[in-house]
Amino acid sequence: MSKKHNFSAGPCILPQEVFEKSAEAILDFNGIGLSLLEISHRSKDFVAVMDEARAIVKRLMNLGDDYEVLYLGGGASLQFAMVPYNLLKVGGKAAYLDTGTWAAGAIKEAKKLGNVDVVGSSKEENYSFIPKNYTVGSEYDYFHCTSNNTIYGTQMKSFPDVDTLMVCDMSSDIFSRQLDFSKFDLIYAGAQKNMGPAGVTLVVIKKEILGKTGRENMLSILDYSQHISKESMYNTPPVFPVYASLLTLQYLERNGGIAAAEVRNEAKAKLLYEEIDSNPLFETFCVKEDRSLMNVSFKLTDESKKEAFDNAWKAAGISGLNGHRSLGGYRASLYNALPIESVQVLVDVMRSIK
Repeated sequence: MSKKHNFSAGPCILPQEVFEKSAEAILDFNGIGLSLLEISHRSKDFVAVMDEARAIVKRLMNLGDDYEVLYLGGGASLQFAMVPYNLLKVGGKAAYLDTGTWAAGAIKEAKKLGNVDVVGSSKEENYSFIPKNYTVGSEYDYFHCTSNNTIYGTQMKSFPDVDTLMVCDMSSDIFSRQLDFSKFDLIYAGAQKNMGPAGVTLVVIKKEILGKTGRENMLSILDYSQHISKESMYNTPPVFPVYASLLTLQYLERNGGIAAAEVRNEAKAKLLYEEIDSNPLFETFCVKEDRSLMNVSFKLTDESKKEAFDNAWKAAGISGLNGHRSLGGYRASLYNALPIESVQVLVDVMRSIK
């Protein structure tokens, strides 16, 4: 069976060598005669995996010992609750930027734990742009934003200077572009969008920000400090997803790191957006200045061409191009491991529709 051109929004495409090494580990991990799936998470073989998986994140992000790296379960959706539980002070208030479905989900959960102000929103315009010209003052315990919006195809190109802690959900564009990661006090990301399989969530947190909410008798499983003290092993970690994420990040590091990935991602996005802009049969859902480099959401301008286009891209071996059910149209996800050759195949199909 030939390999498909995988434009799925998540779970994501991964480097071929990650699949191969993961498969080997499932059969026999490190030559110990046991599968990765059956060894103890307390064994020296897996402890070494977890230690390196945490260390490589700080190397790639150029962060120091004032930050801690956690691999947790529950997906980014659990972080919608853990962030306010650990950072929103009793009687305090948080600021949120509403840029899409997942940002709205984070806002909904935070409101259950305290006061939340939505300082900017593009909801009324169907999330077709990133809000600008908002301010976040020191009266807030933290500011929460979502760096990339997979459904609507928008991405924050810059981040505001705020007078409080900055928290960012980077689930769908983490490790795809260079940022000053020290600007953020807490970053979280579901691995399945760009750095590994579903089942684990990365949390990068500045340790000094914890323990200041005034909340007593915190639930241990929701307490970042508990997970830090146990080095991401407060409970049994998702062993396989952590290992596959480590392999993915090792692959990224060997191939030029985030800087090189950004160059490749910009080239892929440029190729596809230029076709959309020059081809009268296609258009994006969002304003040009906020277009995502990771998720290109677009639609046909002539719905009578839908059957022909759908048949053509499927015949070309393309998979995962359908848009999110809430928006429709199409969505091409250009994650780190997607080769530019796959984008060229899609562009050729788009050019063939008359």
